[in-house]
This record gives sequence, C-alpha cells and structure tokens, in this order.
Amino acid sequence: MKILVVSDTHRRDDNLRLVIEKYKPLDMLIHLGDAEGSEMFIADWVNPGCRMEMVLGNNDFFSMLDKEREIELGRHRVLLTHGHYYGVSIGPEGLADEARSRGCDIAMFGHTHKPYHNVIGGVLVLNPGSLSYPRQEGRLPAYMLVNVDDQGELTYKQMYL
Repeated sequence: MKILVVSDTHRRDDNLRLVIEKYKPLDMLIHLGDAEGSEMFIADWVNPGCRMEMVLGNNDFFSMLDKEREIELGRHRVLLTHGHYYGVSIGPEGLADEARSRGCDIAMFGHTHKPYHNVIGGVLVLNPGSLSYPRQEGRLPAYMLVNVDDQGELTYKQMYL
C-alpha cells in the first residue's frame, strides 16, 4: 500500500499536485490539516480508488473536516491530527501520550511545518513537514511516503522537493 502524507499546503497547491502526479497511483493520501479549502479539490487530483484521510488544521476555518481521526494501517493503529490541540509547537510528547492512551502506536501531525520522526514512549510520531511553507533548515518543501507491506508492517521515508 503506497501512501502520500502531506500537511500545511495552505491552498498553495502546485507542489502538492506535482507530488501527487509523481507518485500516482496512490492507495491513500493523508492530509494533516491546513489545506484551507483545497480539501474539496484534492480528490480530483488523485487516481480513482485513492482513499482520502484529511483532518482539520488551525487555519481551516470553514472546513467540515474532522478535528482528528483514528485509522488502521496494516498492523498499526494511527492517530491523525494537525497537532495544535496538543501543543506540538512546544514538543510532540503530549501527542504521543494521547495516542498511547487511545491504543495507537503511531501519531501523525502537522502544524509546525517541520519534518519530524521519532519514537516517544513506544509511539512512532511523524510529521511530513510542509509542501508550501517549510520552516526547517534549508526550507525545502517536504512530505512523506509511507508503505504498508503484505504483512502489515509500515515503513516511511522523508522526502523533499
């Protein structure tokens, strides 16, 4: 299963469309918030049959997206959130605690515009960074590719444009 994970595109969608085209066909696209209205169009940019999982960001003022979602990816239970409700700008520890309390072994978030991957208290915590307004050193637009193999194991790779 090939999954594209993005966040914080802020309606500047050229890089998002470029990455979608590069990796199509996708089995799933996960957007971790701050699409700012583009969530209504992204389904048209991916291939038919691509599962869409999107959550609300702090700048998605008029969106009807869920604040967060819990999904199954292979053998893993995953908490999807933008992260601002968990203070991720200060650190991802609170998000890891919340994920663990819900029985999730993976948490994915956005909001900081910086790629992140680490295991905290047994929870794999991932942030793909931002395709539109990156804030990490070098400021390269960032996203993640996730693969779930036939045994249900998940691997991920941080990617940059």
